[in-house]
Amino acid sequence: MLKLYGFSVSNYYNMVKLALLEKGVPFEEVMFYPAQTAESLAISPRGKVPVLGTDQGVVNETSVILEYIESSQTGKPLLPIEPYERAQVLALAKEIELYIELPGRACYGEAFFGMAVPDAIKEKTKAELLLGFAALGRHGKFAPYVAGDSLSVADLYFLYSVPLACAVGQKLFGVDLLAEMPKAKALLERLEQNPHVQKIAADKDAAMPAFLAMIAAKK
Repeated sequence: MLKLYGFSVSNYYNMVKLALLEKGVPFEEVMFYPAQTAESLAISPRGKVPVLGTDQGVVNETSVILEYIESSQTGKPLLPIEPYERAQVLALAKEIELYIELPGRACYGEAFFGMAVPDAIKEKTKAELLLGFAALGRHGKFAPYVAGDSLSVADLYFLYSVPLACAVGQKLFGVDLLAEMPKAKALLERLEQNPHVQKIAADKDAAMPAFLAMIAAKK
């Protein structure tokens, strides 16, 4: 059985978890926090999450894990077979990661955990988020899903990156980053009704106290 290493507060962990649930793939969750200990590095080459344990060894990096799951498991397809359509889904996922998730992440400390972030970083984050959401508005189809008429890997990145970035935009800059994207807002509402998404949200809520205690201990 596949083993998913990570913790339920991690958005990248939850992308992989949703893929496995949507495809109906049996898996075991293994609690694993990022660390640079010898034990952690023996599982994850960079000590990060998520990591997928297989019979042959571990697979790391979210995008690679998702492609591995798609190519090795049956169930609901999350990537198109046709090369051009597949490329569009993967490009959308990568754009969300690079131009929305990562810029927003630079300000998570202040937005969510009360840790001050330098003004220069906040200014850079704001500028990059505005560009990233504009790109998503141009490239995303939202018909009704990000890449078209069916759930795909792009939606996993969208669901677990965009709300966090929107919270950063609202809390730090007073900006509604989805103000001109009503179809994107509608998609978030649609995805939140998915039973698997609701299960993951409940698991995240249950894991949050321990996660916050760990953060507090590191301050």
